[in-house]
Amino acid sequence: MPPPDTMYCAQQINIPPSLPDLLKQFTKAAIRTQPHDALLWSAAYFSALSKGEILPAKERMEMPVATQKTDTGLTPGLLKVLHKQLSPLQTCNKQALEKRWRALCLPVEQLDTLLALGNFGPNIDWMQFFALGCSTLGGTIISALTHACEILTEDEEGGSARIPFDVFATLYSYLAHLDGDIPQDSIDSFISTLKHQVENQGGMVTRANLAALDNVQ
Repeated sequence: MPPPDTMYCAQQINIPPSLPDLLKQFTKAAIRTQPHDALLWSAAYFSALSKGEILPAKERMEMPVATQKTDTGLTPGLLKVLHKQLSPLQTCNKQALEKRWRALCLPVEQLDTLLALGNFGPNIDWMQFFALGCSTLGGTIISALTHACEILTEDEEGGSARIPFDVFATLYSYLAHLDGDIPQDSIDSFISTLKHQVENQGGMVTRANLAALDNVQ
């Protein structure tokens, strides 16, 4: 006959002091991020936590866009997570990008599409990939750059969404060349005009400056 299960009283159970807060922070991160595969995401979360890496967690919960009828995979919040994780390296290899992409439970097919569109080699220029990610979020260059400003800015949410001119110019030039329908002289003219405008804005581009792009496209 098997022995009865061992019974413990409350005084015998030792709960690590850090455990309640650790689980609380994990639960809040899961609610904000809403991963499709909770088990896969949890493994990535605790792996990053144990290594002192940037966590695969959104800063805030995102509400679906009213016109969005299906899950499109990448979102501004998830792209911002990837940017925090990969931008310090400036370039990253495909394996590192795919690892973090999968950790956020994003569809690999979408990643393959972006890599093919950018014709990337083994080493990926992060800001170019970031620009393509923004173009996935918005169907036009204006929309893509608006997303870029909102993701990269250090302003409070709802503010001017300012980003440095050099960063904006790099993103715009890449997307404009990829588009193929915008003449080079129009690209150069817009960047030159914008550079003069932002001299009075501390060298920062805002969402308001994007209105001038209507005359370029």
